[in-house]
Amino acid sequence: MLAKGTKAPYFEGVDENGSIVKLTDFVGKKLVLYFYPKDSTPGCTAEACDLRDNYERFLSLGYNVLGVSRDSAASHRRFIEKYSLPFHLIADTELTILKAYEAWGEKKMYGKTTEGTLRTTYVIDEQGFIVDAIGKVDTKKHSSQIIG
Repeated sequence: MLAKGTKAPYFEGVDENGSIVKLTDFVGKKLVLYFYPKDSTPGCTAEACDLRDNYERFLSLGYNVLGVSRDSAASHRRFIEKYSLPFHLIADTELTILKAYEAWGEKKMYGKTTEGTLRTTYVIDEQGFIVDAIGKVDTKKHSSQIIG
């Protein structure tokens, strides 16, 4: 994981609408940047819905929320529509952002080692510095891990 206090790596990617989203779009704003393995799977759905259910609270505290996975923009669009997600999701099909944020790597599942997305969340301040890094995500209560 990237360390707290370090400058967040620059990124740009395509969201569910085909629009380019860049780190510089959030200069002067706080950003919750969360990485998750796959649209519409149980853990990822629980995490997204928890963030959705607390979205107004995030906004009231000055936070933007942005998700990133290796799913396609079309998959993200279906995921957003199915669960009424109010935030954008970046399609990082080339793994560029995932790797820059150290959210791609070795993981063990059912005793087997594979490479994949490491569920990770970074909170980035208005100047682009990482102020929190969460690696042990509680998918059902993730909002409380971020904003208490």
